[in-house]
Parts: sequence; C-alpha cells; structure tokens
Amino acid sequence: MTTSLTAQITLTVDEPAELVFSIAAAAGPVIIDERLECVSGGRLLPIEESVGPVGTRLHVVQAPVGPLTLSYATSLTGPTPIPTPTLADQILYRRPSRYAESDRLGVIAHTQFGHLVGQDLVNGIASWVNENLYYVTGISMPDDGAVDAYLNQQGVCRDFAHLVVALCRACGVPARLVSVYAPGLSPMDFHAVAEVCLEGRWQLVDATRLAPRQTLVRIATGRDASDTAFLTQHSGSTTFGSVVVTAYYDGDLPLDDPTRPVWS
Repeated sequence: MTTSLTAQITLTVDEPAELVFSIAAAAGPVIIDERLECVSGGRLLPIEESVGPVGTRLHVVQAPVGPLTLSYATSLTGPTPIPTPTLADQILYRRPSRYAESDRLGVIAHTQFGHLVGQDLVNGIASWVNENLYYVTGISMPDDGAVDAYLNQQGVCRDFAHLVVALCRACGVPARLVSVYAPGLSPMDFHAVAEVCLEGRWQLVDATRLAPRQTLVRIATGRDASDTAFLTQHSGSTTFGSVVVTAYYDGDLPLDDPTRPVWS
C-alpha cells in the first residue's frame, strides 16, 4: 500500500539562524515521489542533508531574517529496515535520559510491574499508561519529561511515549522514542511512540492507542524527544508560526490489537 505524507512548518527568523528539521520519512521505504523545499523571501534556500540512527534524515538550513516556510511531501511504500539491536543499543537504551528519567521512576516501576516479565511486562506498562494518563492536546510544556507526565497524569503523545520508555528502562527493558507520521491520527499532527527491545527485536508501543501501529511511518529514532524533535535551533532567534501535517494510507486502516506486538 502507498502512504502519502505532507508537512509544512512556518516561522519568522528574527536573527540569522541555523535550523535543523527532522520531518522527512526515514531512509528505507521505496520513495515514489518526494519534495522538500525551504522558502524565505520568495527564494529557495539550500538544504543540507545528514543521515542519523535508523535512517533518520536531518535537514540543515542557514536561515536569513524574515518569514520562512519549510514544505515536505512524499508518497512511499514499504517498511523502514530496522537493524537488529546490538549490545551497545541494549546498554544505551536502558540508561536514563533527559526526558525519560528512568532512574527517578525505578521504585514506582518495580512496585507496579515487578511481578511481570517479557511481553506481559511491556503490555502491562502500556496499558497502565493508557489508563492513567489523560490525553489533552497542548497541555504539556516543551521541557516536560516522563516524571512530569506521571505527576500531572496528562499529556500529549510524547508524554505517553516518554513514560512508557522510562518505565520499561526502569524494569531493565531497552526502550527508545520514535517520531512518526500516523495515518488515522486525530487531530492530525506529528506523532511519537515508544519502541521496545524484546526477544532480540524492536516492537512499537503506543500507549495513546490513537492510530494503528501497522501503518506508522518512521521519521526519527533516539533516546527521547531531544533526539527526535521536528525542529532544532542551533543559533539565532526565531518566532514559531505553525505546523500542518497530513498522513493518508491508501487502503483501509488495519485494526490494532494493543495486546499483540507489532514488530518494527
């Protein structure tokens, strides 16, 4: 099946800035067509591409002062190849990170889930997060992490994913964050899910249950949102405008049973 994706980000550059965008589909699927353009003052700006972990594509723009629009559109088919977890992966993705503070949630994780192992553990964590967090659009702050989500008992997709990642790590299971396009998501936006290493494979875990995992299209992969943000500003000054995302799957959306693993 073919998936069609678009994204448009607008902002105003107040001082010349180096910007890094992470909105292109990760390398791997068969690209039918693709367009990525950055326009400032009516002219196209040069875009430099760099490839990161698991096919993450980073696009760097040297932005002059003035209004700026980044537009992306693609049609693609097929999966993103996911490398088998290495020993280094299993060490890295068990460690606490900025937004997935597994060290601060260890007692809670072991008290709540210490009796579970394997797939039962992963399912138990995902179900608990789904049942104990309220999904509230726009409620969380950019620097909120898993501990904030746990204490506030509400958040958006990245908060759900961060809490799943942190609780899995606290129970000794490697876990990381993946930003995705999500056909069927409402309201439509960039989406974030957890990816958990079990039985020597990666599987997708989405505690929001807002879109089928089978049709997710990977964008970026990393420890947490610090590695997967759709926009990073390295220098200068900007005023954010808007982001508009679409994701269409050419076919009926599959049913997603949250108790069954969806392997990456």
